[in-house]
Amino acid sequence: MAVLPSLNSIKTGLTILFDGEPYQVQTANFVRMQQRKPVMQTKMKNLINGKVLEYSFKAGERVEEADLEKAKGDYLYTDQSGVYFMDSSTYEQMVIDPAFLGERTKLLKEGMQVDILNFNGRPITISFPPKVELRVQSTPPGIKGDSASNVTKQATLEGGLIVNVPLFVKEGDVVRVNTETLEYTERVSQ
Repeated sequence: MAVLPSLNSIKTGLTILFDGEPYQVQTANFVRMQQRKPVMQTKMKNLINGKVLEYSFKAGERVEEADLEKAKGDYLYTDQSGVYFMDSSTYEQMVIDPAFLGERTKLLKEGMQVDILNFNGRPITISFPPKVELRVQSTPPGIKGDSASNVTKQATLEGGLIVNVPLFVKEGDVVRVNTETLEYTERVSQ
């Protein structure tokens, strides 16, 4: 962990250690007022719990860069003990609690590659590709004449994710899903 030499070293996008946890600096403004010491006003996001914090660093305050490790992981499988990934460079297996991923566990397909950000040897962020293609397992048929704009129906996709899709989507179709919003984006032509 590198100690930053001055307040001017705190920049937007920098990841620092604050109260023992990694924070990413979202905004940084250097402020110098009359008859006061200069400060660096920051807005930071906690990378573990997502909370945003505003803090003013004073001259001489010790600020360390957070020691984060980035890894690419290939999804292997899920069982009752966790979600298994293999580190693409070291071939070591990582087990992640399904509760950490939440609903996004249902997006995983065998061999899918994700970006894993580790802090002190444990994952704090898993980044999926922006969109994932999944096959429709079941959906009710569209009713003829039911063609008002923006009419949707529910579809269960492989992995168990349920999304709203347009009426023309049928079982066996492949659809793209936005991994951030978990919503249907388009049908993939086959």
